[in-house]
Amino acid sequence: MKLLRYGAPSAEKPGLLDHTGRVRDLSGVVADIGGDTLRPDALKALRDLDPASLPLVEGVPQQDLRLGPCVGGVGKFICIGLNYADHAEEARMPIPPEPIIFNKWTSAICGPNDPIQIPRDSVRTDWEVELGVVIGKPGIYIDEADAMDHVAGFCVINDVSEREFQLDRAGTWDKGKGCDTFGPTGPWLVTPDEVSDVDNLAMWLDVDGKRMQSGSTSTLIFKVPHLIAYCSRFMSLQPGDIISTGTPPGVGMGQKPPRYLKGGEVVTLGIAGLGEQASRVLPSAQA
Repeated sequence: MKLLRYGAPSAEKPGLLDHTGRVRDLSGVVADIGGDTLRPDALKALRDLDPASLPLVEGVPQQDLRLGPCVGGVGKFICIGLNYADHAEEARMPIPPEPIIFNKWTSAICGPNDPIQIPRDSVRTDWEVELGVVIGKPGIYIDEADAMDHVAGFCVINDVSEREFQLDRAGTWDKGKGCDTFGPTGPWLVTPDEVSDVDNLAMWLDVDGKRMQSGSTSTLIFKVPHLIAYCSRFMSLQPGDIISTGTPPGVGMGQKPPRYLKGGEVVTLGIAGLGEQASRVLPSAQA
């Protein structure tokens, strides 16, 4: 099942993608794709619906029908740093002995085709394709063996990052991670029954048609169940929380010479079975 949110920003409606690639309206069934709608019993009720019984939405998704972020009302946007050994190497940082946790502010979340806005005073805005894990069943101190029972689904995330803010501005990584538009999320939330092997998903990212990142979740240092269990030691996980699991090599910071976004570029990215994004980069609006 592929769940989504469509329509104007801040006024998205819930929907699902049918087998023909068209959107079916769920607003007569649920209020949104988020929160309690993502609990296991609620997802089962959606799965039992006949998509053909739902109203057909006009337009083609990601063409003449805008898609919003695939999860609404996100409570926590948790990110994992340096979770691919080859990315840690290109960043000239040691492989961490346990997961590195940082946050993106929820105000960074935007749709999968919405523009990315380079922030004021930015000099090193970068890209990162990542697998997102969305929590459905709440929990704290979750056992790793039970962790996948807490997953509502998976999605594509671009962990857009300003490296100077992140690394050189006397603070935590969060400072360079949570600018507005730095969290394109979607196009859809894909439930686990449609993801045959989350540990072997191809992922890629292009800038203006040039392949920059090419990797696979098979090289994650800390796998999804471990990340869920680990994060739940430090906070309760609630329906709609997102864990963004890290990026493979090929980020702008790792290019020789480094390459950063200036404005005018189109960043396209995707993960096998989870869909694709395409975002135009807007130059910084200086004061």
